[in-house]
Amino acid sequence: MNRIDRRRLLQVSGMAAASLALRGKVWAAVEGAPLAATTAGKISGVMEDGVNVFRGVPYGGDTAKTRFRAPVAPEKWTGVKECAAFTTMAPQLVAARAAGAGAGRPGGVRPGGAAGMGATGTGAAGAGAVGTGAGGAVPATSSSGVPGAPRDQGVQSEDCLHLNVFTQGLRDRKKRPVLLYIHGGAYNNGTVNSDLYDGKRLCHRGDVVVVTVNHRLNAFGYLYLGDLAPEYKDSGNAGQLDLVLALKWVKENIAEFGGDPARVLIFGQSGGGAKCAALMATPVAKGLFHRVMTMSGQQIKGASIEIASGRAATVLEKMGAGGLKGKELVAKLDSLTMEQVQEGARAVSSDWLPVVDDVILFRNPFDPDAPALSEMVPMMLGNTHDETGAVNGPASMTWEQAPDAVDRGVHEYLGPVTPQEAVDAFRKADPAYTPQQVARAVGTAFRAWAGQRMEAERRAANPVSQPRTWVYQMDFKGADGWATHTIDIPFMFDNIAIAQRQVGSEPQHLAEANELAAVMSGMLCAYGRTGNPNGDGDNKKGGAKAATQDGKLPYWPAYDLKNRATMMWETKPRVENDPRGGERVEAEKSHYHQAGTPLP
Repeated sequence: MNRIDRRRLLQVSGMAAASLALRGKVWAAVEGAPLAATTAGKISGVMEDGVNVFRGVPYGGDTAKTRFRAPVAPEKWTGVKECAAFTTMAPQLVAARAAGAGAGRPGGVRPGGAAGMGATGTGAAGAGAVGTGAGGAVPATSSSGVPGAPRDQGVQSEDCLHLNVFTQGLRDRKKRPVLLYIHGGAYNNGTVNSDLYDGKRLCHRGDVVVVTVNHRLNAFGYLYLGDLAPEYKDSGNAGQLDLVLALKWVKENIAEFGGDPARVLIFGQSGGGAKCAALMATPVAKGLFHRVMTMSGQQIKGASIEIASGRAATVLEKMGAGGLKGKELVAKLDSLTMEQVQEGARAVSSDWLPVVDDVILFRNPFDPDAPALSEMVPMMLGNTHDETGAVNGPASMTWEQAPDAVDRGVHEYLGPVTPQEAVDAFRKADPAYTPQQVARAVGTAFRAWAGQRMEAERRAANPVSQPRTWVYQMDFKGADGWATHTIDIPFMFDNIAIAQRQVGSEPQHLAEANELAAVMSGMLCAYGRTGNPNGDGDNKKGGAKAATQDGKLPYWPAYDLKNRATMMWETKPRVENDPRGGERVEAEKSHYHQAGTPLP
């Protein structure tokens, strides 16, 4: 080697050594912690139960700087950002509850508040949606409307575009399937800052990467101002664009966390499922996800520009911005505090929906048919047997009292069917029902279950999407004796141990719940991996219709309009064709009504 070459080699070697020393100094800021590099900067997490956990990872910038506008990427940082704990949640619509989860801090839900099911047409929201159970006391409810859930964590802030990542591997090129969860709470409230959505057990169950996402809600995410100022052309779907940005973050960064950007499953419960359905009809989201699962969350229609503009006029008046347009409106809205925007949002209660604005969303998500945009994307749809508490009453309810309870709870959903006719038909469909059970079944079939049936039927009517569509019904009863809205969350996440106030704690019941959770969470991982809940699409070892998971999960046929095959999540899972068929036929005599839109 000549002198010049040797000198150059020493220079390069010295530069490399200095670079490594600098890198070591930077990474040493969180010595011993899991470390990852994102497009915005390096982050550190924590190791918990053999899983690398990163909480509060920024995927977007502070939305106070882009209020009512599309989100932007986070500002890049130097050094290592600690992402070990939950940070902030989006501003909520409702006030804090007086007791229980969320008590004394932002993000809780007052009894009967607008949470959980309001936008998906699945019952009264918040605590009122889950019933009172045998003891008569409503368990503490999270901001997403989950009874007995672990406490939500973090404070409300417009700087809320954060996600959480759970993975067993970093930079190992294993290409694990990615399960991205979107929280419920309609379009009004909610957060994933809760141990209920902890992904560690899913990571162990199926060697997947779990991502959970916070995004803008209520007026911050869905106030349509596009006809008042050009800066706000995206405002009616800003919350959906947050989710698109999160999916882009996954595409660009998830390989660092051992995930496969080409196998992303989006799933969500209640409002989270509705947001998934809306993304299926959103062109800018195409290609960013590859499977979908909706849990008690449907989105048949969005808000029209006419409806959204009328809603905005009410809200702007409350904010002191009525009649303003253009730059004057922008200046006024930018000057408001977060709390002032929240107060304005409450003027229209729980009516927030994605807007068919012809900018981001060009059609109703599932009306008049399932979106062709996502006909190749596998979709799983589920509901719970006792979904809605909108029709509720004591166990002592009589047959004479049942029609009045139905009328009070779901009058606008009955259409031409009288309460008495509905009660009589449901009583005939299942003679074992008590008056209380009939009343609840009527409320579920006409209000909550209707959207899921419609989406599944419209997918099944398309020969392309039909073989890629599956339906389930959650029958397992929780602590209150019902298979209520949200009961499937701890089963899918395999987090029964931290949801005993919701699921129940009697030893035999708990053992059965854990056994079912193992099957359901295993199914979810298989679905994320292959796009088929049966695992391998052709089940080569056991034939095309073989049971999976050592026979614990029977073969699950795709949904069609002839058989309506449905997986029944019970102590022993089974498939039933057209369950509650008599109830379905009776409910189909009525119109469909999407909450937040005018009656037909």
